[in-house]
Amino acid sequence: MLSERDFQISPIVQESVMHNSKALQNLQSLSASLFGISAGILGLESYSGFLFYIFFSLLTSFLIYLVRVAPLSSPKEYKDNKGTGNGLGSGVGGVKKYFRSGFEFWAGGIMNGFAGFVLTWTLFYGLVRA
Repeated sequence: MLSERDFQISPIVQESVMHNSKALQNLQSLSASLFGISAGILGLESYSGFLFYIFFSLLTSFLIYLVRVAPLSSPKEYKDNKGTGNGLGSGVGGVKKYFRSGFEFWAGGIMNGFAGFVLTWTLFYGLVRA
């Protein structure tokens, strides 16, 4: 068990970071399936379907950042004792304070949900075109 001194030295709790990462992964997997359904119904083929997925996956990450991460990362939190600081915390906009890495937050959903996207995309494309 970590002591209060340990939390003062490193205030990031790993259990909370792991919970945030798991919740983000679940949301990205669900949204990837929904994007696959949308792409299939729209009848997208080849590169247009993949670009659709990449665009909306990044848009989803950006909206999560705006709604959940940015309001929690106020510039006052990250200033040191001298009053200096850029307000970004560690990582892009304080993402590393709540997640394992910035890459996991911004691009992890593209890789995690890809199989679900392709599965639902082909299923609904076949249902609509049949």
